[in-house]
Amino acid sequence: MRLEWLEDILAVAETGSFSEAAERRHLTPSAFSRRIQHIEDQVGVELFDRTRKPVQLLTHTAAQRDQIAMLARQLRQLGAELRRGDHMSANNLVISSQHSLTTSLTPSIIKNLNRDRGDIYIRLRSANLAECFSQLLSRQADILIVYRLRETEHPILGSYIESITMGVEALIPVLAPDALANLVTGPDATVVPYVAYPAEVFLGQVLERSVMPRVRSAIEAAPRAETALTLAALELATMGIGVAWVPQSLAQERISAGKLVNLSDFLPSCSLEVTAVRLVGNPRPVEVAVWERLSHYRLSEIAAGVTPA
Repeated sequence: MRLEWLEDILAVAETGSFSEAAERRHLTPSAFSRRIQHIEDQVGVELFDRTRKPVQLLTHTAAQRDQIAMLARQLRQLGAELRRGDHMSANNLVISSQHSLTTSLTPSIIKNLNRDRGDIYIRLRSANLAECFSQLLSRQADILIVYRLRETEHPILGSYIESITMGVEALIPVLAPDALANLVTGPDATVVPYVAYPAEVFLGQVLERSVMPRVRSAIEAAPRAETALTLAALELATMGIGVAWVPQSLAQERISAGKLVNLSDFLPSCSLEVTAVRLVGNPRPVEVAVWERLSHYRLSEIAAGVTPA
């Protein structure tokens, strides 16, 4: 049973008139009459009592009126969902982001993308840096939002990828205020306790390359805990276990609340570029649209909640 047939039957039932039903269905009376006759021929029974004014449903048709109305609603809903699914498929984009960015800046970037292009459906995946690039190469992700240490290259040859630098973020040392006194005047004041990252993860490599050599040149540093997750490092620093180097956007709320102290005036920090990355090739229209928007985004505006131009 076709949806338009169900709607034709309901139009007659609701108006009690073939001519009024024809007007509601945007058909001429003769065309509507032919269509009603065709419906009855296909079903194999008469549906209406034409001897009565207003026109009424025959008993067997009236008994199914609620069922007819329900089927019409379900078919309309099904059609809408199928169209929505097709639209979402064409406008679906997968963004893979490093864990530390997923919990800080990436949601704000996606918020701006949704504001600019509300028709785009974004699926966000969170992974470490190596996994992000693996997803890009296997086309499980369309665009990456990842960190890059300044004056270094991404782990894929530049000829295979395009990248946009949206801004620079500081990797800063933080510690709970209560633990600061021990760091300065306690029995271990000559040693900086810190939260380490595993050597195989991106921030572990950043610390060992750009931060810890400068720390160790001035004072002894001793790891008190290790984690691959910046959120866990943030918690460990908040509990006073050791200094954690974390992205400033991740720590800023706790710094403003007085739960952490930014020690950048006393210990080294370093700069990380926040980049968008995609494969060179023939992008889908939705990817072109998102990439164009990302090229106009500035990290400082996004972090401050300012709408990019």
